[in-house]
Amino acid sequence: MFKKIVMLIILISASYAYERDFSFHKMQGDPDAPTLLVIGGVHGDEPGGYFAPVLMLKHYEIKKGSVYVVPNLNFDSLVEFRRGKYGDMNRKFADIKENDPDYRHVQRIKEIITLPEVAFVSNLHDGRGFYRHKWESAIFNPSAWGQSYIIDQQKIEDVEFGNLDEITAKMEAILNKDLHENHHTFNVKNTETKEVDEAMQKSLTYFAVTNLKPAIAVETSKNITELDLKVIYQLRSFEALMQVMGIEYSTNLELTREAVQASLADYGSLKLNDKFTIELSDSKFSTRFVPMKKGDNKIDFSHPLGTLVSRGDHYDIHIGHLRVGALYPQYFDFNCEIKGAKLIIDGVEKYVQFGDIVDVKKDFKVLAQDGIRVNVIGFVTKDKTSQDGITIKKSDIIERFAMDNKNKTFRIEFYDENNFCGMIGVKFQ
Repeated sequence: MFKKIVMLIILISASYAYERDFSFHKMQGDPDAPTLLVIGGVHGDEPGGYFAPVLMLKHYEIKKGSVYVVPNLNFDSLVEFRRGKYGDMNRKFADIKENDPDYRHVQRIKEIITLPEVAFVSNLHDGRGFYRHKWESAIFNPSAWGQSYIIDQQKIEDVEFGNLDEITAKMEAILNKDLHENHHTFNVKNTETKEVDEAMQKSLTYFAVTNLKPAIAVETSKNITELDLKVIYQLRSFEALMQVMGIEYSTNLELTREAVQASLADYGSLKLNDKFTIELSDSKFSTRFVPMKKGDNKIDFSHPLGTLVSRGDHYDIHIGHLRVGALYPQYFDFNCEIKGAKLIIDGVEKYVQFGDIVDVKKDFKVLAQDGIRVNVIGFVTKDKTSQDGITIKKSDIIERFAMDNKNKTFRIEFYDENNFCGMIGVKFQ
């Protein structure tokens, strides 16, 4: 599951499409080592560049030094799987107008890049083809960008880690020792930005370099279609760069395809208004009759790339560009003071807060509260308006009302007259 550091909180209105801001996370260890800034998602159609930072946050612990992570810089473009919804953000770092929709995000990331403690910037991308120093074919050639470490110049004089050519050469040597395919070779590409490449003079990395912040772009190939492979190469590059910088870390992720695929498939959870939780990795695609406010709703995603996209009568649930579910709201007032309820779970009394999901082996019973109506979704009673005080087994609940595909998790909802109080999930083991 995702660490608390990864929590992303947004506000949505039933009638207003909110603006998506990027998230900023700090992983910090012993301060006696430098700080690396990792940025993903400047281009919204390069998933290797924005899913890899999520796995960094999820699986790595920094022991010495610090790693700052922005996984979703161009969030609106990322959700639509477009290079740049408002134009190419990576060409707006030399000059950008205040009325540009990207303005606030560009200014904010500039402030982060120029933080005094930031010693190095790594900007993650997917690029076309496979970069080679000499022409081999239409895919393998000097004009390609994929499988390369991009530097704007060889060195930044009198700056720690300013020897960009030497650092990327060391990374290249480390990565090329263990490739899934021989043609996945990494090479260093120097764009000689100041002298040669006017377009790159407008880029994020060149902004960093001109502010005396050593920076590289890590480009995995768009011609590698398997997302897990691209993420593996990005993570191995991340580890190689930390090794060069003297940042010490531990990780619980083995960089095998199977392990990375499993981690990528973990979409975490979303919580609505601190009262209703959906576990996304195995949830049924459509969740209906979800209690929400007509005004601002607080949405907590444990996954940094999680967001909702308004579709009129419902919201699509996205993890990055992936549409992983749909949420159909039912609107209520939320003027209810209670925060949870007492349940007897497998014979043991427990107080459970709204929004929590609890494990049940055999059965459960909700204890009554004055004025509170209990509704176990999928459990039918003919003569009882509130379903408290009843011992309920899994076989008593209609399976099609389960929240998950394995038909194990069910909703208990609590109401005070017309006010929604909250939901508790029960997951049968």
